[in-house]
Amino acid sequence: MSNPTLTSGQPKTSARKQKMTPASLVIAATALLGGLAGCATTPVYTEQMAVAESAVQRASTSSTSESAAGELQIAVAKLSSARQAVTNKDFERARQLAEEAEIDAQVAELHAQSTRSRKAAQESQEAARVLREEINRKITR
Repeated sequence: MSNPTLTSGQPKTSARKQKMTPASLVIAATALLGGLAGCATTPVYTEQMAVAESAVQRASTSSTSESAAGELQIAVAKLSSARQAVTNKDFERARQLAEEAEIDAQVAELHAQSTRSRKAAQESQEAARVLREEINRKITR
C-alpha cells in the first residue's frame, strides 16, 4: 500500500480545493439573495392596494363622513377604480389609483381633524368670553 500523502506532507485529494476570496463570497451571497428576493417579492400594486385599503378604512369614521364627506367619497371611488383595474389586469393603473386613494383618504382625515380642531378652538374662545363676562360682573358689584 502506498502512502496517500504528497511530498509536501499534505494528503492527496481527487479534486482541487479552492479558497473563496471575500469578494467572491460577497458576489455569491448577493446573487443568491437577489434570486431569493425576486421569488419572494409581491407586486408593488398589491402592497399599494393594501395600504390604500387600510387608509380608506381608517378614514371612514363618522367624523370624517360628516365633515369631509367629499374627500372621503373621492378616496372610496379611486379605491374602487383601483380594484377594477386589478380585475382588468392593468396593474400600473391599479397602483397609481391605489396611491391616489391613499392620499385622498389622508386628506379626508386631515380635513376632519382640522374641522374638529377649529370647532374646539371656537368652543374654547366662547368659554373664555363667558368667563371674562362672569369676572367682569363680579368686579362691578
